[in-house]
Amino acid sequence: MLLNLPRASTFAGDIDGLVVLVTWLVGAWFVATQLMFFWLMWRFRARDGVKSQYITGKEPHLKKWINIPHTLILLCDIVIIVAAVRVWVKVKQTLPPADDTIRVVGQQCTWAFQQSGTDGTLDTADDVWTSDTLHVAEGKTYHFLLESKDVLHSFFVPVFRLKQDAIPGRTITGWFKANRAGSYDILCAEICGIGHGIMGGRIVVDTPEQHAAWMQKHSVVADAGATTTDSTAATGAKN
Repeated sequence: MLLNLPRASTFAGDIDGLVVLVTWLVGAWFVATQLMFFWLMWRFRARDGVKSQYITGKEPHLKKWINIPHTLILLCDIVIIVAAVRVWVKVKQTLPPADDTIRVVGQQCTWAFQQSGTDGTLDTADDVWTSDTLHVAEGKTYHFLLESKDVLHSFFVPVFRLKQDAIPGRTITGWFKANRAGSYDILCAEICGIGHGIMGGRIVVDTPEQHAAWMQKHSVVADAGATTTDSTAATGAKN
């Protein structure tokens, strides 16, 4: 578990695996270079009766100590690139079929969320709008439409290993599938102004039953409003 953060999305393990791979490879080369560095300082330390040597770096018996590690490092780079591209394609380039779609809007200094109501369709009368708190269902695949009303923001859910910049004038589509119920942080990872430090929110991953009950409760308000409006209009028509 990376940095003791729970993995609450289906692709969190892929992100963690990539970070661990890079850490081990870079860490191994760091240790190797430090050991070689200190060994060379000890081996060629100043001593009485030993003349210093002038080395150009072109000596065949010395060049191999540069060429061999260089080749091995390039091979490690290829491994990292292949692993990174595979994760990028899975998380950023591939959109699995959506069970639902939500709109995420960033503005100084709050997050607003629009969810489809009981009809399951976004931009209809029973949509549910919330501020700084987003309720989603465990095991459900969501597409999100990310927008910004003013400046650059960055939608960051650490437990999902999800981070996506919000750019004014653009709608950016992404996805996630939560697999662990609970309440987690939403942050803005882009310095967006004087209130950047307080631009936080919560994402609540409900069980399917809890989410259905929450959605029904909040959609009823919209439905009731629509019913009241229809009744008023009907009364006015009779009069």
